[in-house]
Amino acid sequence: MSDSPEFEIFLGTQPGLEELLLQEVIERGFKRPKAVGGGVIIWGDWPEVWRANLTLRGASKVLARIGEFRAFHLAQLDKRSRKFPWGDTLMPGHAVKVEVVTNRKSKIYHAGAAIERIERAIKEEFGAPIASSMEEADIIIKTRIDDNNVRLSVDTSGVGLHKRGYKQAMGKAPLRETMAALALRGCGYDGNEPVLDPMCGSGTIVIEAAQISRNIMAGPSRSFAFERLASYDADAVQTMRDNWTIRESQHRFYGSDRNVNVIGFSKANAERAGVADICTFAPLPLSKIERPDGPAGLVMVNPPYGARIGKKKDLFALYTTFGDVMRERFSGWRVGMITSDIKLAEATKLPWLPKSAPIAHGGLKVRLFKTGKL
Repeated sequence: MSDSPEFEIFLGTQPGLEELLLQEVIERGFKRPKAVGGGVIIWGDWPEVWRANLTLRGASKVLARIGEFRAFHLAQLDKRSRKFPWGDTLMPGHAVKVEVVTNRKSKIYHAGAAIERIERAIKEEFGAPIASSMEEADIIIKTRIDDNNVRLSVDTSGVGLHKRGYKQAMGKAPLRETMAALALRGCGYDGNEPVLDPMCGSGTIVIEAAQISRNIMAGPSRSFAFERLASYDADAVQTMRDNWTIRESQHRFYGSDRNVNVIGFSKANAERAGVADICTFAPLPLSKIERPDGPAGLVMVNPPYGARIGKKKDLFALYTTFGDVMRERFSGWRVGMITSDIKLAEATKLPWLPKSAPIAHGGLKVRLFKTGKL
């Protein structure tokens, strides 16, 4: 490892959302940000790792680079893994699991054999127990063997950062909170306007928008894997939480859905998220949606798109109705839509701006469609 206290930190996101995450990272003032495939790289020390986990709404994982070495064969990998200063990062008693990615440029090409060598070194030299699965691990070491360089990173997040802690009840095919936050950003949302989602499901888009407007920390009360690392300073992390400023919002946020059950989920989730007082949820079919009183804002929707829910041929009427309602009742508002099917988006007859890059989402490729003011 370098003598410098700063090291590389990788902020993961879904492929296709890197540039939007980069915008957020720059706004938050992280050092040397650079978009790469699947995320953004920054540089910093452990307080920046904690801050990234606590505050970034678009990052799905925060990985901290803890070291690297050269290894041309398994015996060398075993020897150098045994000499690695695991105690600088790991705490005794926490179960560890290693994940390895290799490439064709490396002479070590068998990921399973590499995992076995590194895990055995951690167990025998440091004394940490080895978890039987990723799900049972307290700490996950991500290892990339690239051109015979072994790069070691630790997953400092643990459970994915989309799990904010407020969403305990969900409908079908829920949108991840991290993706909702970046989709809102992609539509130009900065917290200073109302947001309406007429197919809100369990309320993810509405709640994310309200939390952004109120400047609520992304992970204010959940736990993180970094709490089980040697570098963890509980007082310093608590100070970050205590010094965070929540502001008043001048706007309201609206969700509706034809499914009565998910409206109950939405209300409960908004209560846990600390935004129930500025959110309104109602069981309404799309055709009954009305423009709220007050200033124009953003309609943001993640409708069914065939591969997730329902049959695609039955969805054209839904998209057509959505477009009709937007044009007839939401003059002055902007519209954002996430869908996998261009023809469904075109069925709305809304004046979409040029298409965004495809976004990886649950095995599908989706796009963010958006308009200017209607």
